[in-house]
Order: sequence, then structure tokens, then C-alpha cells
Amino acid sequence: MIRTVVVGAGAAGIPLAVRLSDDPRRSVVLLEAGADGASDDAGLRDGSALRGADPAHAANWAHPAHLTASRPYAVARGRGVGGSTLINGGAFTLPRASDLAAWERAGGPAWSAEALTAVIDDITRDGPVRVAPTPQSNPASAAFLAACAERGFPAEPDRNAGRPPGAGPVPSTFAGGERVSIDRAYLTPEARRRLEVRGDQRALRIAFDGDRAVGVETDSGVIPADDVVLCAGALGSARLLLASGIGPAGHLDEVGVPVVADLPVGRAFDDHPSIAIDVRTTRPVGSADEPFALPTSLRAGALPDGDLEILLSVKPPAYLRTGAPGALQDPALQLLVTLHAARSRGTIALRSADPREDPAIDYGYLAHAEDLGRLRAGARLAVELLRADAFAGLVAEVDTSLIAALDDDRALDAWIRAHLGTALHTCGSAPLGAVVDSHGCVRGVRGLRVADTAILPRAPSRGPYAAAVVVGEHVARLLRAEP
Repeated sequence: MIRTVVVGAGAAGIPLAVRLSDDPRRSVVLLEAGADGASDDAGLRDGSALRGADPAHAANWAHPAHLTASRPYAVARGRGVGGSTLINGGAFTLPRASDLAAWERAGGPAWSAEALTAVIDDITRDGPVRVAPTPQSNPASAAFLAACAERGFPAEPDRNAGRPPGAGPVPSTFAGGERVSIDRAYLTPEARRRLEVRGDQRALRIAFDGDRAVGVETDSGVIPADDVVLCAGALGSARLLLASGIGPAGHLDEVGVPVVADLPVGRAFDDHPSIAIDVRTTRPVGSADEPFALPTSLRAGALPDGDLEILLSVKPPAYLRTGAPGALQDPALQLLVTLHAARSRGTIALRSADPREDPAIDYGYLAHAEDLGRLRAGARLAVELLRADAFAGLVAEVDTSLIAALDDDRALDAWIRAHLGTALHTCGSAPLGAVVDSHGCVRGVRGLRVADTAILPRAPSRGPYAAAVVVGEHVARLLRAEP
């Protein structure tokens, strides 16, 4: 019997662990630093708000980071069985053909578009994840779609149909007014009988015997394993690799971690920069009865798949964080402008040899002038939509500081830098080819794999929730097919 320990019970780790547990030759242990049962929390399950995105929430790691040298930020990552699907917006947009082509270039024939399409078909046709377009019942959704049509953008009623980008509903995993996190989708009673789920087990580092991984060191001791699969996300898996001596040798020497394998872990990590545009409305538009917060978006821009997304948030920010009914009386909404093809890359590094210490996360946003220029174009496009006839009678005022800067590039750049955020689409910290081989095996060691968005060469052209599930499912198939 092969004992496999999977670290991280999120969008990649749970599907991978469940698929591996189908193999009668294998005993699977799934470790999660947060609580098992986190998704039972009524506040997290409420599809009308995003309570877990509050940095103070118990299900949120809120990693300290810098988006730019002068822009500190708390990076929301899910803590609990379900991972970031406990706290995200629930959008489930499949990777595009351009994403699959990039994965094949990095991973070779094992990551062919044909093989990945077969995995995607299994997930979407018979898999446990159920996806449906978000209802467009909110008046702001109707105005947004009409404004996009006024400006000549095509309709895109199904983001997962592979059609040219345009305006349309966001595909969502929320159902019946509730968040269906990945644990609720995959961890059926039958699945739980086949594998062992251990919550409140924070992995600190990988235990090695020479160059072979033999277990996972946790706060409560070492859990032995014949093989280890890291699915802790682009931040968590990178931290574990570095703390275990797998990373740039010079950096590991500096912080006093013995080098096991000299690999470029955390050297080119990727995410999508974003800005939020605050809008005052003539009346409150959000309702607690609406089981969604982010219903509608526009894909546009210079690239064929649309490098810019403008996402409509129909609930006031205070309501999203708290779910407090009184916050719905605030006549406010936001447009979230995100660049999905940034050239700037970030780094993840250790602060010390202490595996419990948060890593140093530097996004390196806006290092390329092109990224700033594309966000500038996105901000102007968003304001153009808000000024369309369709929004007349609904929009009372757009952020006055943005409007004052809109016609001056230097002033607008300063506004963007002051309002910069991130889409939380973390990827690329242990990429295919450079850090892991085509089966997710970490180069230079034995018995250790990575199977999450850390191995994707870039953040995909859409949000990475679906991509993470595809990675977990695909690597599980690759592993099971091995002798």
C-alpha cells in the first residue's frame, strides 16, 4: 500500500486526493492547516456576501505582502478544508485555448490540449462541480450590459463556451443562495471513507532522507509518507518548498536553510493587478435576497482573449465584508478593473529559517510601463461605461479623485498606484519545466510533487479556480497512470 500525503485541502488538493483515493493500491492522507468543517459556517456559506474575504476572518490567512514597494497589502487566502473556495467570489471560468497552449509548451505532451480538454470535459459534464451563469436580476447588471452594448461590445452569454470575449454573466458555483465550496462538491461521505482528512495540521516543511521525501513535518510531529504532493497554493507551496531547502541556493544560504535542491522557486510568481472604482448610486441596488455579489463582467482589450476585465460588484463593500443588513442601505457599488496579462512578475522569499514565519511576498506590480498603461485604459473604459445612457438615473457620482485625474496620464497613474489591489489569482511560483517536471515531480528530489496553480507558467487569462481543479484532477490521473 502506497501512503500518499497531500498538503492543502483547496481547489486542487481536494480533487487530487479524492481521485487518488479511488486507487485501491493507495492510502491517502489530506492535511489542512485550517479547520475541517469550516464550510459549515453559515456566514461563509451565504452567497450574497464575501465575509471570508475580510482579513480579520478566521478562515483568511491575510498574508502580509507588497504590491509595489510603497503599497502594502493583506493577501486573502482561504484557511480551512475548502481552501480559498471558502472565501472567493465563486466564479468558475474554464481556461481558454491560449492557456492550454501555454501549459503544453511548459509541460510537454503530458499537458497536451487534448489531454486537458478530456479532463475539463469530465469536470464539467459528470464532475461534482456544478456551474451556472449568475442571475442578471440586479438593476445594475441590466444597466451594465446595456452600457456595454451601447459602446459596441458583443454579448458573451456563456463565458465557458469559448466564444470571443464580451459582456455577460459570471459563471458561478453558488447554488440555491449558498456557496458550494470545493469540499462540499467533492468530499462526499463515500469520499471521506476512502481517505483521511486531517484539519488543523499546519505543514512546516518536508522531511527528507537524503534526496527522498519521507514525510511532512507539522506542529504535532512528522507524518510519514511514501510520496508527498503539495497543493497549498502558489504562496503556501512555495513557502513549504523554500522552508524545506528547495529554492535558489544563494537565498537559502542567506537565511540559513540547508540546500536540498537549487531551483528557481518563487522567482517569477504571477497574479492579476486590479483597481476598484467606487460609484455612488441614486438608490441602494443590492439585496440580501440576491445570492451573488459579482454577477456581470466585460472582457475587452488588445489581446484576442481580452486582457482587461471590468467586473461589476452590486453590493456595498461594507456588506460584502460583514453581511450586515444595514450596510445594504448604502447606495454604492464598484467596478473592479483587472489586467489579466500583466508583464510584471513577483517574488516569494523566506524572511528567516523559521518555517512558521510568513514569507516575504513582493508582487512587483507596475514594474513594466505597459501594465500601467493597460490599467489606465481600463479605468477610462470603466468610466466611459458609467457615463453611458444606460446608467442615467442610477449613477449619482463616480469617485471624484478618479474623475479629476482621468484626462492626465501622470495624475491617473498616481491614482492607480494609490488604489492598486490584486485579483488574488496567485500562480507561477514553482512552474512546470523550471521547478517541476511534466508529472509535477520536483526536480532533483524523489517522492515530492506540486499540483496546484504554483506550477502554471502564468496566471491564466481568466480566474484560476477552474484551472486549479483541472491541475489537481490532471496530476492525479498522471500519477495513477505511473507504474
